[in-house]
Amino acid sequence: MSAIAYEARADEYITALGSMDAVHPVDRAIVDAWAGGLSGPVLDAGCGPGHWTRHLADRGVDARGVDLAPRFVEHARSAHPGVRFDVGSIDGLDAADGAFGGILSWFSTIHHEPEEISTPLREFARVTRPGGGLLVGFFVGTSLEPFDHAVTRAWRWPAGELARRVDAVGFDVIETHAREARGERAVGALRCERRA
Repeated sequence: MSAIAYEARADEYITALGSMDAVHPVDRAIVDAWAGGLSGPVLDAGCGPGHWTRHLADRGVDARGVDLAPRFVEHARSAHPGVRFDVGSIDGLDAADGAFGGILSWFSTIHHEPEEISTPLREFARVTRPGGGLLVGFFVGTSLEPFDHAVTRAWRWPAGELARRVDAVGFDVIETHAREARGERAVGALRCERRA
């Protein structure tokens, strides 16, 4: 459902949010710090227009992106030559067990229903090598609740509840970030490490 919704509004999304110029400096600092501690290839899971993948590649990371919306992948391939982008689902990644040193899931699970979010999280755990990293960006709420996102329904998560879901699939949560500003949705990030 969200893939169809994003495909329909992909060009609008690319224009508004598809570059590093649109990224909050705190988010950039969180991702950069996380990526600096990784070893091995990194998957930008749900890469959208590919700007984060390109950013990681420019920092010397062996990064590739995957997204379910073909229009995003088409744009990413055109805008970021030399970086690999594939059409695919984060619910069933086309990668071997332990293939990656890190997974960036930057707001890519926000549309998963609470009873379905373990599916991509289990895939992230499967393809991340022991000691590898996972960084999850999400919308923060005081309770687990849906809201009307611009594209399709999304979910706010209490950080502790999402951390429990991540822990259950084999990651230790190392660090939790939260940011709230007047007139903006509260957002958070979980920096995690794959257990052996």
